[in-house]
Amino acid sequence: MTAAHISTRKTHTRSARSAWRPVVMTLVLAFLYLPLALVALYSFSESKVSGVMKGFTWDWYAKLMHDGAIGQALRTSLRVAAFSCLISAPLATLGAIGLAARETRKTGFTKLTNGVRGLIEGVTVLPVMLPEVVLGMSLMAAFSMVGMRFGIWTLVAAHTTFCVPYVYLIVKSRLAGLDPQMVEAARDLGARPARAFLDVTLPLILPAIVSGMLLAVAMSFDDVIISMFVNGAQTTTLPLKIFSSLRAGVTPEINALCTIMLGVVCLIVALSQLLRNDKKGGTDHNETNTII
Repeated sequence: MTAAHISTRKTHTRSARSAWRPVVMTLVLAFLYLPLALVALYSFSESKVSGVMKGFTWDWYAKLMHDGAIGQALRTSLRVAAFSCLISAPLATLGAIGLAARETRKTGFTKLTNGVRGLIEGVTVLPVMLPEVVLGMSLMAAFSMVGMRFGIWTLVAAHTTFCVPYVYLIVKSRLAGLDPQMVEAARDLGARPARAFLDVTLPLILPAIVSGMLLAVAMSFDDVIISMFVNGAQTTTLPLKIFSSLRAGVTPEINALCTIMLGVVCLIVALSQLLRNDKKGGTDHNETNTII
């Protein structure tokens, strides 16, 4: 077999593989998102039985808007998400900046410093890797031990615990792409550390901070398992309300509520990704202008 035949055969093989990739990707996406599409579709059905498509109506959304219990649960979820986001963002940002500064600092105890930094990073991201049942039980035991009353503030504390790693990882990845010589240049020009941070570092990492905050809001808004362990008797979040309603069966109102939540979460995640990738093409140009 000549070299030309071998090359032609390899080309045909690569073409066949390329032709199958869109098909496989379509099947995977259909498997993941078809159930969500069905939930949205059934929310417009006139039938009171979930899973039966009959006609088209907006009545379930109208009834949902006049449900006082759903409204109260929604307000609780928004408050918990807002507080946990506002608390976790500065904590995670300061932690990421501190570890980044430790990483770039040259000392005689480099191995020891790297070991401590790795330990701190592992502890920081540990809530993401732990099973939610274990984390929820641990937080419940900790709150009971200190005598903290279960309610909205235990929910805020618990949600802050697992929101910090998400903001930290996004801000840390942004800091890893920054040139440390930019801050050094600002210091050489007479800027104090606080001024260099406010004028150089903070504007460059601000899209990452906002992106992490939006992701934290989305993660807090749809949490069920951890909230189930730390919520109070009079405090119910929207996901917990949905979970308790499912015991009586899936109703069209629940389908409508899930559709709205799905749309809101998708919008937040999309906005987070847009902010995270903001100005990537012009990063070098903006960094040069910042130094000047």
